[in-house]
Amino acid sequence: MSLIEIKNVSKVIKGKKIIDSLSFNVEEGEVFGFLGPNGAGKTTTIRMMVGLIDISEGDIYICEQSVKKNFEKAVQHIGAIVENPEMYKFLSGYHNLLHYARMTKGITKEKIMEVVELVGLTDRIHDKVRTYSLGMRQRLGLAQSLLHDPKVLILDEPTNGLDPAGIREIRDHLRMLARNRNMAVIVSSHLLSEMEMMCDRIGIIQGGKLVDVQLVKDFVGNMEQMYEIEVNRKDEALKLIQKYFPQSKAAINDLYIEGTFSKEDIPAIIRKFVEREIDIYGIKKISKTLEDRFLEVTRGEEEA
Repeated sequence: MSLIEIKNVSKVIKGKKIIDSLSFNVEEGEVFGFLGPNGAGKTTTIRMMVGLIDISEGDIYICEQSVKKNFEKAVQHIGAIVENPEMYKFLSGYHNLLHYARMTKGITKEKIMEVVELVGLTDRIHDKVRTYSLGMRQRLGLAQSLLHDPKVLILDEPTNGLDPAGIREIRDHLRMLARNRNMAVIVSSHLLSEMEMMCDRIGIIQGGKLVDVQLVKDFVGNMEQMYEIEVNRKDEALKLIQKYFPQSKAAINDLYIEGTFSKEDIPAIIRKFVEREIDIYGIKKISKTLEDRFLEVTRGEEEA
């Protein structure tokens, strides 16, 4: 079930189209990574989703409620952190949450403590926020966004400024929320290695347009496999590869021949080298990451 539906959304600011006919869905129980270079339109899209700026064209549906036509009904399903969560530092974490809870009917003290436990702040919730680390403030912001039991969680750079331990905590919390509460979580971040571990699907936006949407495992796994081959006579070895495996992309890179080969090519290449008495010192598979793939896609779009 799609809890977020973005349908042909555009945003025009001062005559310039910042977002151009954007369309994608986020399903129940999934973490969706929203990627793009600086200025691509990620934060603008998120601001439209939560009603901070108007939608010029198209519409956004949250749990089947239109943000343009039924904003109050749509937004009641959303929990969000856009950029950094702001807290009253002279108050305790608990009193911050108590203050925010007054804005929504029916949030009990028991509910507050349930959310506090969920984000792992039980031991420090009665300490003043000014004593919190950045990671703790992020978790308190996450607790604030979960007080009213939203079905949709929208987070813009939730791990910004966190140390590795804090990043892992937030990542684990988001995966747990999507899985255990059947929430739709959309996350914007520059930390692509974290997005690869956190997200089920990713969408890439560039120049206000959606470039691609895929499952993370497909996005990374569909790439041709790169190998490094270390031999004693590189020039001769490269000529052999170019003659017998013309479909491969191979070149000499410092100490290695680096190329794109199928799994079946490797034993055949080894046989050719052995026939020509070329010594083979090692063959190494180079695993590409989401970051590699992201840079390939965005650079390709810029060149186009």
